[in-house]
Amino acid sequence: MHEKCGVVGISLEERDAAHPIYYALYALQHRGQESAGMVTHDGFQQHQHVEMGLVGDAFRPEDIDALNGSNGIGHVRYPTAGGVNASCAQPFSVSFKSGSLGLSHNGNLVNADEVREELAELGHAFTSSGDTEVIAHDLARNLLEEDLVRAVKSTMQRIHGSYSLTIMHDETVLGVRDPQGNRPLCLGKLEDGYVLASESAAIDTLDGEIVRDVKPGELIVLKPDGSGYDTYQLVEREQTAHCFFEHVYFARPDSVIDDELVYEVRRELGRRLWADSGIETDVVMPVPDSGRAFASGYAEAAGEDGAKTEFAEGLMKNRYVGRTFIMPTQDERERAVRLKLNPIKSTIEGKTVTVIDDSVVRGTTSTQLVELLRDAGAEEVHVRVGSPPIISPCYMGIDMASREELIASDRSVEDIEAEIGADSVSYLSIDAIVDALGKSESDLCLGCVTGKYPYDIDGEERDRDVTRPVIGSERASADD
Repeated sequence: MHEKCGVVGISLEERDAAHPIYYALYALQHRGQESAGMVTHDGFQQHQHVEMGLVGDAFRPEDIDALNGSNGIGHVRYPTAGGVNASCAQPFSVSFKSGSLGLSHNGNLVNADEVREELAELGHAFTSSGDTEVIAHDLARNLLEEDLVRAVKSTMQRIHGSYSLTIMHDETVLGVRDPQGNRPLCLGKLEDGYVLASESAAIDTLDGEIVRDVKPGELIVLKPDGSGYDTYQLVEREQTAHCFFEHVYFARPDSVIDDELVYEVRRELGRRLWADSGIETDVVMPVPDSGRAFASGYAEAAGEDGAKTEFAEGLMKNRYVGRTFIMPTQDERERAVRLKLNPIKSTIEGKTVTVIDDSVVRGTTSTQLVELLRDAGAEEVHVRVGSPPIISPCYMGIDMASREELIASDRSVEDIEAEIGADSVSYLSIDAIVDALGKSESDLCLGCVTGKYPYDIDGEERDRDVTRPVIGSERASADD
């Protein structure tokens, strides 16, 4: 089960954590629209509320009032390989002999079935098909025999794949990032406590300050009284596997991920897109909202080169329609494009147009966009894409469908031009992505655009040697 989600964890000095978690989940709503949930602890007992739907629909005022305690975690989820079902909504909670446990997960394990089978033979009963329950059961088992830090370390040695976790053990909130740092997780300081979140935009929403990213393989333990945190570098790897697609598509543009402001990365990718394959047209326009930063950088670079290309909004978005990319069926995605975008004819009619999108996955949206623009009177429609062609599925938590559904998996660029009806199509190069992110190619997960992955996945190639984790014990503390 792929879990492309948003997680949060908060510890405060005195006030209840439920309202701040609620606001943080709102800031992370773009990361998941299927379900929302929260677990808090008041020092005596754990409280939980998990519902299907958007954050605003999942929580009523009385639900939040009932979530007592100054420590808690939250989660938003979108439907992927596991489908839409309440059993996979999070945080996942379990009570056992050593206390209560809540767990929120963003990512995807590559050995979940193996670990689930092993735990089932030991008597663990599973209620869902999700990876999160596997992690929770393994951690609960280790907590029966080890202290908190050693139990987390043992679980990190057992599970493999992509995970950013916020965990609640009784009233203690923890944050964990997998040893290759595939999914984002950051730490922030509030006026009266600390927060862990998938993206810094959630910290901004709470008027907090970003402290730093959680390091790959690091455990951060927030002190239950909100006074500070302890850090433990539990696993170290020579290479990371940061997901480049977070910067291209999924993260909010106002978030800082691994020290890079997403908006500026996208603008730089747009500039490189012009350098790689710019074409002078009357108008350059973004696919709202995801293509806007790319189009801004592209148009700026075009102007610097003397191209007479006007940046303009040519498509209006209906903001009450969710992302087509994360709608569960193809039929819904196709219908949603027309619901979602309407052309501004005065910008388009009689003009040559370059339309810029962040990515092309199945090609459905691009086909309908080109059709929309031609119907609105565009003389030429050129498509520029702010990422390389997506040729392979993502096994790390973004639902990119099977190879058969990916338009670029077995087609040339010329074939794609014909398929979507564009006058020309051009993608950003992998080298441009690597340069713009300022990382080496070996420290990024590029599996969906190379077909080679940083994890052991049955039937797929690896892009690096198998490396055994180095288990460390470095500990630091940060107190007010």
